[in-house]
Amino acid sequence: MSATDESGADGFLRDDEGTGSAHAKFILLGEHAVVYGRPAIGMPLPRMWVRAVARVTDGPLLLETDIYTGPLAEAPASFDAVGAAIRNALVHFGQPESHVEVCVHGDVPIGRGLGSSAAVAHAIVEAIRELFGGTLDDDERFELVQSAERVAHGNPSGLDARATRAPAPILFEQGAVTSLDVAFGGVFVIADTGIRGSTKIAVGDVAAYGVANPERSAALLDQLEQLTRDAAVDLAGDRRKELGGRMSRAHAILTELGAGHESITRLVDAAVGAGALGAKLTGGGQGGCVVALVASSADAAGVVDALTAAGAVNCWVVTAAGQRP
Repeated sequence: MSATDESGADGFLRDDEGTGSAHAKFILLGEHAVVYGRPAIGMPLPRMWVRAVARVTDGPLLLETDIYTGPLAEAPASFDAVGAAIRNALVHFGQPESHVEVCVHGDVPIGRGLGSSAAVAHAIVEAIRELFGGTLDDDERFELVQSAERVAHGNPSGLDARATRAPAPILFEQGAVTSLDVAFGGVFVIADTGIRGSTKIAVGDVAAYGVANPERSAALLDQLEQLTRDAAVDLAGDRRKELGGRMSRAHAILTELGAGHESITRLVDAAVGAGALGAKLTGGGQGGCVVALVASSADAAGVVDALTAAGAVNCWVVTAAGQRP
């Protein structure tokens, strides 16, 4: 079955292959609170990416990744969200769930709170769209990615689905996205604990805390909301010291809510001890990554050294735009 310049009965124009890509993200402030309709700030990491290629084949639906290669129907359960992205995109474009191979590769670590599942879904959806010559508006694209995110995380806020395609920092609140004014000269150091977290489990644990402690939970979420709104002002006004303080306060709140982990605490303490203006978990927590703020790129090296000595398996130094300083 040739795909080259072949127009099928469904009217879609097929080419040799379709490609798609998306980038990672980190949450500056507002994780977990965003699940309850509170605001969160998503920051792009465009130098960390996922790329997908979709091709028409003569056999069953196939998947190729760095971890698993073979029929999608035989993929481990950990690939259920990937499978949902592929199958839902094919259904959307009126294609059968066969005769397609999807290859996914990239450098966004899995289970680290950096948006890997949303980035993979975006890349897959775009690759399949391009393969069959279809069109998608923003809402359709978002819903296809969210369908995969629901499989991955249970009750996703939608922040990752928006932030992994956003070219600049965004404020996300109750599904609405606002581009942020950023005039910020500080530098962020992201450190990987090496512990794979589960957003679904962490969200459940935070919810359980709220059931057991409703008044305290509501007060903590109120504080996270105010910290996030103030952080947007800090980004616009280049208020580095103030933002660092808010990050550290947010971390204490998230830890009390149940998102902490001893590996995170170790890295946060190491970063602050090495001169960071503030540090916190980013993403679901209970493992994953820490983000620290330093005043300038000249201050980053010492913080990276301290994080590495404290057990970080990888570190990335980025600006507010997600680029290397």
